[in-house]
Amino acid sequence: MAKPLKKLVSCVILDLDGTILDTDGMVSEVLKGFLDKYGKQWDGREAQRIVGKTPLEAAAAVVEEYELPCGNNEFLAEINPILYAQLCNIKPLPGSNRLLKHLSDHGVPMALASNSPRGNIESKISYHQGWKDYFSVIVGGDEVTAGKPSPEIFLEAAKRLNTEPSSCLVIEDSMQVASTFIYSSAYIP
Repeated sequence: MAKPLKKLVSCVILDLDGTILDTDGMVSEVLKGFLDKYGKQWDGREAQRIVGKTPLEAAAAVVEEYELPCGNNEFLAEINPILYAQLCNIKPLPGSNRLLKHLSDHGVPMALASNSPRGNIESKISYHQGWKDYFSVIVGGDEVTAGKPSPEIFLEAAKRLNTEPSSCLVIEDSMQVASTFIYSSAYIP
């Protein structure tokens, strides 16, 4: 017989990219075109190194791996306008709209916690009807001192939700990132 839950979840903290929005395909397409101008071919080998990273960390991984003749900041300055132009084309992952509506309809407070800068998060969700209203809290990677996989962003989201971290369900596509929250000293089973 299954053990009963000791404590119920009162809030949900969601990651954005790759969790409720299908940004991975768009990023791969943009990188493919961008690297082509340097005579390089995006083969996806860096995809796992850039997932869940801050933009600067992801840039450093790509610049290093493909030995690009530019610095990380120059890379971002060139690629960001291309990425931003594609924000309106990002589709929700299957089930995302249904999940968000269900949680909202049942009065479950929700937060977004993403390594993307807050402005990017707000731009991405603005293309999806009702999404801004679903989230009472948004925490961007530019609002914490340590991005994921550090649990700081989740702890900050829980704080802004006025709840204990142990009362939060975190929905995250990176197992490494999710496990840092679970094993952080603030987690109380």
